[in-house]
Amino acid sequence: MPFFYMDRYYLIFVIPALILAFLAQANVKSTFSKYAKQFSRRGYTAAQVARLILDKNNLQMVEILQVGGKLTDFYDPKSNSISLSDDVYASPSVASIGVAAHEVGHAIQHGTGYAPIKIRNFFVPIANIGSTISIPIAIAGFIFGMRPLVEIGILLFSMIVLFQIITLPVEFNASRRAIDSIETFGILSPDEVGGAKKVLFAAALTYVAATITAIANLLRLMALFNDRS
Repeated sequence: MPFFYMDRYYLIFVIPALILAFLAQANVKSTFSKYAKQFSRRGYTAAQVARLILDKNNLQMVEILQVGGKLTDFYDPKSNSISLSDDVYASPSVASIGVAAHEVGHAIQHGTGYAPIKIRNFFVPIANIGSTISIPIAIAGFIFGMRPLVEIGILLFSMIVLFQIITLPVEFNASRRAIDSIETFGILSPDEVGGAKKVLFAAALTYVAATITAIANLLRLMALFNDRS
């Protein structure tokens, strides 16, 4: 069955992308770990930073929650809340402050009607459907020699790739807003801001790697389809 064996397209497209994704994950973990040990001299915790930036942007209605896990931080527009992981919430580290400010950046995007995040949200259900059924449909098409099924699978998988591409400017913009807020409100001293930037850049590279991996899998699927046409 295609996608479950080692073909030449897997070696050409997917393996390099997976290596890149692994390196990006390793880099973000090591970068976060490094700056998690550097505590802000001004003493703000990540949760306090999130609250400060939210209030400065008239987003008092956004709630800040603590959740389990490591680097499981996220902003939920449905509940209008920011969830900060255990390692981040009460930490005054440069890394944690950067992460918290980034999630606030997403809240600000929603609050200001930032167009790319609206487009991204529109594609969320489509991407979810694609991630669930695109490969099974394509595999069924390959097994039974049904070209239309493979084409539907490729189309659905392309929606995943499109979603990943749309996500990139949203994430980079949230990081830019985070750094701007940190500097504007004097949350970190000038020599500490660089550490926050490195943490957020490392995190952004994981999204780049995820996009490349999705593109690689799409190219593989298309190449397999071309071979059987």
